[in-house]
Amino acid sequence: MQEPFVNLGEKIDRQVGRRTRRPDGLKTGMALQALGTELHQSFKHHWCPKGVYRFITHEEADAWKMKMLARSGM
Repeated sequence: MQEPFVNLGEKIDRQVGRRTRRPDGLKTGMALQALGTELHQSFKHHWCPKGVYRFITHEEADAWKMKMLARSGM
């Protein structure tokens, strides 16, 4: 029979490091959602009409986005 690698009779007195608590993901997400809603309501004008937009190229999408931003005055 092999001897144990660790002395099982020895008392461990110290710990190294500390465990930190993780923030609650649901609570953080709901706070972010509330902030988004508040910001959305504070801007009376929506900068982008709702819907699905399909573009052939990235340049076309960027041009449309710039047009919508200029139209909203942002």
